[in-house]
Amino acid sequence: MSMNDPLGDMLTRIRNAQLRGKSTVATPASKLRAWVLDVLESEGYIRGYEKKTTENGQGELVISLKYFEGTPVIRELKRVSKPGRRVYMGVKDIPSVRNGLGVSIVSTPKGVMSDAAARSANVGGEVLCTVF
Repeated sequence: MSMNDPLGDMLTRIRNAQLRGKSTVATPASKLRAWVLDVLESEGYIRGYEKKTTENGQGELVISLKYFEGTPVIRELKRVSKPGRRVYMGVKDIPSVRNGLGVSIVSTPKGVMSDAAARSANVGGEVLCTVF
């Protein structure tokens, strides 16, 4: 079965797992998902992730979710650029999420990075999602 929006699927799995209070959640592996998880880990929104192989040989990412006093650290996780409508922005137009308290994850020619890293590298790109 093919999936139209693999990144959106991963973000939805994270949201659903946090609503249920799960400590980990598994998602199929891909390079883009791993790069987004690297940004989430470096910004402190998740504890980390681990790549595993399932019985049928498929790659799988097991994400360790982060909680603070019983509430999820990620309050809001939104997909901005979707398969039906891609959103590209220049370095001056990259949105600041909640006056800098949140993070926009941007896919740039220099790799997937946070909005602050994209501004300091002076590159724009596709805004994948916002996290608060």
